[in-house]
Parts: sequence; structure tokens; C-alpha cells
Amino acid sequence: MERIQKELILKDLPKKMVFLVGPRQAGKTWIAKEILKNYSHGVYLNYDNFADRKIIKQAAWRSSAQLLVLDELHKMPKWKNYLKGIYDTKPEMQQILVTGSARLDIFRQVGDSLAGRYYTHHLLPFSPAELKNTVYAKDSERFLIRGGFPEPFLAEDSIDADRWRNQYVDSLLRSDIFEFDNIENIKNMQLVFELLKTKVGSPISYKSIAEDVNIAPNTVKKYIRILESLYIVFRVTPFAKNIARSLVKEPKLYFFDVGLVKGDIGAKLENFVALCLLKHAFAKNDYEAKNYALHYLRTKDGVEVDFVLANGNEIERIFEVKSSDNALSRGLSLFQKKYSFKSMQLVYDLRQERVENDIEIVNLTDYLLSLSL
Repeated sequence: MERIQKELILKDLPKKMVFLVGPRQAGKTWIAKEILKNYSHGVYLNYDNFADRKIIKQAAWRSSAQLLVLDELHKMPKWKNYLKGIYDTKPEMQQILVTGSARLDIFRQVGDSLAGRYYTHHLLPFSPAELKNTVYAKDSERFLIRGGFPEPFLAEDSIDADRWRNQYVDSLLRSDIFEFDNIENIKNMQLVFELLKTKVGSPISYKSIAEDVNIAPNTVKKYIRILESLYIVFRVTPFAKNIARSLVKEPKLYFFDVGLVKGDIGAKLENFVALCLLKHAFAKNDYEAKNYALHYLRTKDGVEVDFVLANGNEIERIFEVKSSDNALSRGLSLFQKKYSFKSMQLVYDLRQERVENDIEIVNLTDYLLSLSL
């Protein structure tokens, strides 16, 4: 299935290096090889491959290559300085595409040696917006059960989707994490991972998780940072600018693979919407040079709004996610009345769209279809 980012990447490659980043098995290698088909002379090298690694270290590819694809290069020691040297000395006609399954912003530091030399493109799992012209566009149940990763989503048999997920998780916890950092006790890491699957949508208490697993809170934070850096989970923090200080500070965590969520339909829907809004924010930032971010609102007495979509320090819209067409959200009503935010209640099983107390109550799937990518 064609990915929207393909043409966008091809447009950027003549201008600067392109970094294509996102979760493992989201389709980065596939799209890179599809892009290579547009060049008569191209080279694909994967740092995970021993033979390719030797070529990369020696910069021994053909100088006539019009496109150089370097996959998983972030695993190379001092990869940024290496890449700077390659980019600054390459033939003028040569273009460079770098892909990776670890968050490149984890590696950003003051005085980044690559500053001004690249554009970032985020490749995330499928969303309704990306598939709006396919038969899957309104099949939200498929997204909730299988998640949006291409292989399980497109599998003919749901059992094959489950088999993919088992292999995916096992690979993440036994291979990728060890390549990123030294974990002394993999069993504790697995326990934290399993607990997080049951806590989607709730502010994360490092202390509580630490007590459950019998480890230090700082160890829990370390494990979660690793899961974030490898695009396994993502953090949604409270929005605080120009809002009363009575808000909680703990983040909420969601999975890039919705199929991993353990909980009721409400938890799965909230994760699904979070991922779609995050993908929308990345698209705004990557392709329109905006400064979008995803947050939430929750007071210490428990009044909450599921999501805030902010552009810089300004709130664009606040959202509440509901599984069925029930009463208007108390939190949405409170924050809308106090701050006059544009507000929307997204309902999965909605009888009729309407506006109530200046709050739009809309069909969840239809709204997700309207987002970028």
C-alpha cells in the first residue's frame, strides 16, 4: 500500500538530508526501498547488516550513487559526526535518506553538528486519515483490535495479526532495548511494560509502579525513557501555560501499537485518538513548519479533559473521548466555560451530531478522517 510520505520525502531529498523516523516495523525500510526505485543509481545500506556495516564505516559505496539510504545509522557510535562528514563532502548530485527506529530528538544536544542539514519526516502506523481513500477508512474496529502497523492491519487472518504482535513484543524486549541501553534485569523491564499496558489514559505514578515491581522510582523512569526513545510508548504531558496551577504534573502514556492496550473500549479508544492526534501534530510540524504538541488537562480534584492540541503556547482545541452517546463531559464543560476553548467531544457510537453549550459533539471516526495524514 502506497504511503503518503513517499512523495513528500522525494520532494525534500534534493534540498537536504531526510531523516525518516518512527516505530520499528512501521514501514520505514519499505518506503525507503520504494523511493530507491525512482533513481537509476541508488545504494541501500543497513547498519544491522554486518557486510553493510563495513561499507558504511569505510564509506565505500559508489560515488555515482544518486541516492544513499542509511538504515538504522543511529546505532553507530558518533553517528552524527560521521554523517556530518559524509554530507559535507558528498558529490553535489548525491541525496541522502537516513532511517531509524529510535527518536532522533533523544540525541539532540546544544550545538547539534547536523543543525540545518536535514528535514525530519515521522512515519507512524496507519490512521483513518492516511487511509481515507481505501476500504479501511471507517473501519475503526479494525484499528482498535489490530492497531495500525501495516503487517497486522493488512493481514487476511486476525490470528496472523496476533502472531505478529507476539513476535514484535518479544523482539522489542529481548533485542532492541538491549541494543539501546544495558538493562540489568529484563524481568523487571517486562513487568513495567505489562503494567503500562493497563494504565493507558491515567496519569503515571512512578512511585506506584516502583512499589508494584519492587524497584526504585528512578529505575521506572529510566525504563519508560527507553520505551519512549524506541517509539514503543509516547508521553502526553499536562498543558500549563496560562492555566491555573491546580493541575497535576504527571504525564500520561500511550502505545504506538493500539493493539497492546489492555482495558475496556474506553482505554483503547483514548489511545487510538491520542495516536491520531500525535500523527496530525507531527504532520503539521514536519510539513507546515508549525509547533504543534499534544497535551491534556486534569485538576488535582479530578476534573479532566483527555487531550489538548496546542500550537506553540496557544490551545487550538480541547477534546474528550467517549465510547457512546452519553452526557456531555463535565471536564470539557468546565474548561470551555472558564477559558472559552474550542471544544469537541468525540463519540465512537454517536446517534446524532450536535452542538451543546458551545461544545461540538461529533462522530469520532469522521473527525479522525479529517486530520492531516
